[in-house]
Amino acid sequence: MSLSKRVSNWFSERLGLNDLPFFKTPDYMYHVNEWLGALVAASFIYTVISGLILLLYYNAAAGYQSTETIINQIPYGSVVLYSHLYGSYAMIILAYVHMFRNYFAGAYKKPRELLWILGVLMLVLTLGASFLGYSLIGDALAVSAVDVGAGIITSIPQLSFLIPIIFGNYDTGDYTRVLALHIILVALIGLLFVFHFFLAESYGMMPSRKVKPKAPAVYTKEEWSKFNPWWPRNFVYMSSLIFMTWGFILAIPNALAYLNGLPQYFNPFMNPKPAPPPNSPAAAHITTYPPWFFLFLYKIADFTSDVVVFLMIGVIIPLVYLIILPFIDRSDELHPLRRKVFTGIGILMITYLIQTSLWGDLAPGVEVSVKDQVVAYLIPAIIVALGLTFIKPMNDQMKLTRGISPMTGILFVIVSLLFAGSVVQLIDYPNLFTFAITAFMGSLFFLGSKTMGKLVLSQRIPNNAVPEVKTAEVSASNETKKKFAEILMSVLFILVVIIVAQMWTIPPTGYASNLFGVDLGLVFLMLGEVISLYHYVVYKKPIEKEE
Repeated sequence: MSLSKRVSNWFSERLGLNDLPFFKTPDYMYHVNEWLGALVAASFIYTVISGLILLLYYNAAAGYQSTETIINQIPYGSVVLYSHLYGSYAMIILAYVHMFRNYFAGAYKKPRELLWILGVLMLVLTLGASFLGYSLIGDALAVSAVDVGAGIITSIPQLSFLIPIIFGNYDTGDYTRVLALHIILVALIGLLFVFHFFLAESYGMMPSRKVKPKAPAVYTKEEWSKFNPWWPRNFVYMSSLIFMTWGFILAIPNALAYLNGLPQYFNPFMNPKPAPPPNSPAAAHITTYPPWFFLFLYKIADFTSDVVVFLMIGVIIPLVYLIILPFIDRSDELHPLRRKVFTGIGILMITYLIQTSLWGDLAPGVEVSVKDQVVAYLIPAIIVALGLTFIKPMNDQMKLTRGISPMTGILFVIVSLLFAGSVVQLIDYPNLFTFAITAFMGSLFFLGSKTMGKLVLSQRIPNNAVPEVKTAEVSASNETKKKFAEILMSVLFILVVIIVAQMWTIPPTGYASNLFGVDLGLVFLMLGEVISLYHYVVYKKPIEKEE
């Protein structure tokens, strides 16, 4: 018996890991898109750990000065602070991706309604906790953001009494109240996370539509009993994802800390450093804007002077819709093209979120007429409505047996032309907006090319017959890949040792200290890849079942 097997058995016996009521996983689910919830949890855990470290040094009674002390005087304080900030950023982005992935997969349908609602509430709490955490910096941007938040609350009749309860004396630099509320919201996220996690383990991950095309999509106990147990394979795979998530959270902000002189519209998204203090002369020369995850609300505030209308458009209607979604989409269909109304709403929610956020970044605080609002939001709605009208659901098993339909060809040509046009616009007018449009059209072109490539290649197979699987060749190929993976693991280990040996020579404070964060992030990324390769070598079966 190998050493790793003996270690695994020791932990399993001592901790009773195989007796835990955790979901057993079929072979085809070992892909990152099935584990987005684990990525969100990894971001949350990192942010909590780094936040607890910051609590040892942060003085809420002097927010800005305390932040500067952490960055400039505490050993590797800037590494912890910047990665704490980006840990929350990663959590927000991954939570959106996780939520919309489940939205289009129909993962809010029976029996996962409560799981979905808890997830939506956790996203709201995450946005609130992130806003308060961002405010703790106490720089000119944070004070401006809190001013806007306080102004919105004050505009609502009978709610002014909440200002001192929520924000305290923040205008004097005292963030005691903000810190307390920040911790309370994080604790609530943790509490809901426990319920969310155990419900997810109880129902199991959403089966493929090829296996369960309609709700309720759950495996039976008989099917479930044949899958891979949680320990050790799930644990190993999940560990690789956690390490890589932490690697990105550490490496990216500490690398960005060395980018100076960024254009103003890049600052809300990329700059991890604080802005000048609110009462300094330098504060007068910066454009005030909220954190990037509230830029869409910032722009919606330019649409109307009525706070109630603003809250209805920006907060209440989208939130209520997401919460009641499991109860208004009553069909048992899981295919997104068989529930086009809800799919269209989901596409528009993503489009409007990105569109309005970029608008808020490029034209902050500029009032928008009703006519411009209609033009900006009606065009995407028409495109989505027309697109969903013409696109028909295709049987998954028929995808590779059908040729290229005239409509598919026309759509691909249109996307290609739009992509080419956006590239020309980007060259002529290089700015964030044209870059975003080009990136979006480029993504559509890439997806279209990929789909068209599959269709073209599938037509080369005579009679669309399924090629016979040659077991011996597959086994030999897998053995070769596993040998290569073992060599790569050794190389990565050597690189990790080299980086760890030199990273301790990096000064703990000052300009070079963020290199420590970059190196530590690279170490986590490589260790995550090593664990992923180990999972492949030890647990990957010669021919794993698909669906």
